[in-house]
Amino acid sequence: MAKIAYILLCHKNPDAIIQQAERLTAAGDCMAIHFDGRAAPEDYQRIRSELADNPNVTFAKKRIKCGWGEWSLVEATLHALRSAVEEFPRATHFYMLSGDCMAVKTAEYAHRFLDEHDKDFIESFDFFESDWIKTGMKEDRLIYRHFFNERKHKQLFYWSHDLQKRLGLQRGIPADIQVQIGSQWWCLRRRTVEWILGFIRKRRDVMRFFRTTWIPDETFFQTLVRHLIPEAEIEARTLTFLMFTDYGMPVNFYNDHYDLLLSQDFLFARKISSDAKELKSRLGRLYAAQGVEFQISNEGRSLYKFLAQRGRDGRRFAPRFWETESTLGRERELLIVVCKKWHVAKRLLEQIRQVTNIPAIEYLFNEEDTPLPDLGGIQAALMKRTRHRRALMRMLFEYYESDKMIICLDPGAIDLMNDFHSDRSSTRFLHIECDFSDDYLIGHAHRVGLAGEHTPQQTLERLLPTIRNDILHESDRIRDAGFSQLYKIRESSSPEANAGELSGFLNLTEDKARQIAGTEYLFAD
Repeated sequence: MAKIAYILLCHKNPDAIIQQAERLTAAGDCMAIHFDGRAAPEDYQRIRSELADNPNVTFAKKRIKCGWGEWSLVEATLHALRSAVEEFPRATHFYMLSGDCMAVKTAEYAHRFLDEHDKDFIESFDFFESDWIKTGMKEDRLIYRHFFNERKHKQLFYWSHDLQKRLGLQRGIPADIQVQIGSQWWCLRRRTVEWILGFIRKRRDVMRFFRTTWIPDETFFQTLVRHLIPEAEIEARTLTFLMFTDYGMPVNFYNDHYDLLLSQDFLFARKISSDAKELKSRLGRLYAAQGVEFQISNEGRSLYKFLAQRGRDGRRFAPRFWETESTLGRERELLIVVCKKWHVAKRLLEQIRQVTNIPAIEYLFNEEDTPLPDLGGIQAALMKRTRHRRALMRMLFEYYESDKMIICLDPGAIDLMNDFHSDRSSTRFLHIECDFSDDYLIGHAHRVGLAGEHTPQQTLERLLPTIRNDILHESDRIRDAGFSQLYKIRESSSPEANAGELSGFLNLTEDKARQIAGTEYLFAD
């Protein structure tokens, strides 16, 4: 009978990881866990401690700091795979999971299904001929080397890419390899995994190639399985059910999706909403159940469309996209940096990025050209971003796969601040109070159109008190808004004093906060 070794890559929520491991191993299966090297050490130790007595759980021998689109995700998977192969010699199948996945069939059903289908389940489509990639880079993922993280170091990522294009530094793909692409959620037989591990020990050229491709978790295993395994033994699909919105973001499943999920021809589903407590509870009990019969209709996409048209509160017409995504989520933390001197806030965010792994976005509601990922067009214009601000923020949380994010706002955006503060998410504010010289205020007058190239000096001098009072009024409105978690750092304060406020705002240790507060030339014009 099939015995599954689950390969779990995760980076947050230790309670959910512990529950997931206990549920899936209670039926006799096993699990190898890789917990992101960037995550809190105390969370990792807690997971290890809670699962120490479970003989069906092991851990990757090395923790990797993972980044989206990087080789690090494949490297972490390989570490977990090696541990699983070594620790669980009776495992017949290896199944990739994330912390957002839950079983939608019983263990009994899953084992029977794998016994009856002696195949590897992995999406594996020709990289160049298929239309799996809808938008963005395609062959450039492979023929150029990618050394930087596109989400954390966007400018360096595209600078390196453009430089290689200008210099004609294309590279070849290993001659005997036909690159494939597909979902990273696969289920492979033991023989296949052992062949992959043997292959990568011998083929250092293939490993060097994939280490500098972009988003290799969508190509590495997909390519090697197709290279090593006869086509008749591969079923080019995933056993994990997931859907995407028109904006290209994963659909979250809620309490009223239970019957929908069980009727699909899949073993797991991704992503289960953190707010769907009832759904999680019901699915959590399902895996160990006995004698459950499943009526497979496989109409998931059409059923989902029907539910969306009904709306979640029984309305006849479908809610608009920004209405269905009208809250950021109770479990999420939105950190808002408010500063009139935009360059000061940007310097601070750059230092925060160096010290933490919190995604940080600059003035996305104030600057048209703020670097943002392609989210299907919702990010295209300032007016659209502001109108659909909560939908935009939800998509950014999903894109960065994080429950904590930092954004910058101008002090004049008090309506946006009030709106985010009223959300069910946890919202914290950091108000950066700067000193404003006359030269800065004159420059500000030019930037906002209050003064032109030929505005007389006397006119500018009459404008200065008005501009200064307007900035002070914006600060007063922030203080009077009654935000429950408002922190302040001041240009006139010492780095030590500012570090205390930063520590509370970012929930960091004093040492890390001092490292950020001591940023050289932070307030310089």
